[in-house]
Amino acid sequence: MTFKRYLTTTYISMILSWSAWLMVMYKLNPYEATVLSLGLFFLSLFFALTSTLTILGFHLRKWLYKNEVFYHHINISLRQAILLTLCILVSLIFLMLGVLTWWNGLLLVAIIILVEFYFISKDPF
Repeated sequence: MTFKRYLTTTYISMILSWSAWLMVMYKLNPYEATVLSLGLFFLSLFFALTSTLTILGFHLRKWLYKNEVFYHHINISLRQAILLTLCILVSLIFLMLGVLTWWNGLLLVAIIILVEFYFISKDPF
């Protein structure tokens, strides 16, 4: 897949994901079908945040590191977007369950940072 095609696909998936999330927000009542509503809410939010954060991370890396290989930036941006999205979604689930405290959030961020350090140590570049 070429570089421009990947970015175009990511932009299209971002638009579709955010529109799916908005449709879930306005069309489904969480009090009637809780499992379906919450599942679609978190699934559409996962894809929307991942695609948005991937694009933002890629353009930030492209702006900061001007003379490097862009394909490497795409892989790193996607990995970090998935990790950040998982951190956000787990925080939302903890908030929904009423168990989110500052030390739970701090522990969650520390776990995500350790996972990122693991991937950085395995990176051949």
